[in-house]
Amino acid sequence: MKKLILLMLISLLAACGVPSGTTDLKQFVDEIMNQPRGVIEPLPVFEPYEAFSYSATGLRSPFDLPVNLDQVAKAIAPTSNVKPDLNRSKEQLEQYSFGSLSMVGTIKRESNHLWALISAPSSGIHKVKEGYFIGQNHGRVVSISQQRIDIIEIVPNGVGGWIERPRSLVLAGVEGE
Repeated sequence: MKKLILLMLISLLAACGVPSGTTDLKQFVDEIMNQPRGVIEPLPVFEPYEAFSYSATGLRSPFDLPVNLDQVAKAIAPTSNVKPDLNRSKEQLEQYSFGSLSMVGTIKRESNHLWALISAPSSGIHKVKEGYFIGQNHGRVVSISQQRIDIIEIVPNGVGGWIERPRSLVLAGVEGE
């Protein structure tokens, strides 16, 4: 058994030492090594960063129509005598912005008045009828139907006066209104 292992070890060592099968490989490597080397291009020269200061932030947007404020003031100021009543006491729904309120339904009382149900953030459901005030822009409810509430807000016109702006709250889940 020892002789057999010794014989196998000697034959393995003899096989590793025979250089006859690698001469073509050595010749190929020598040919490649003797070829001229490639040239590496130099790195490009980068220009230093120059900071840009955008100075047109105070100008009119190029997508807006040009407006002459003098003409707008002349057109609005003499014809508008709308003013909010700043001396009246505020109602509960006037503390919320118009966008945070939503109509969730209606109810009809025995007096045939239709009441709208308004959901306000963090204070639940409130009922309103025509003449009630809602929103932060002096909004007054002018009509109520099964699917919407029509409101007239009094907002500043930008030249020291006030204008009326119609808005609507549509029943939640109703499309096309």
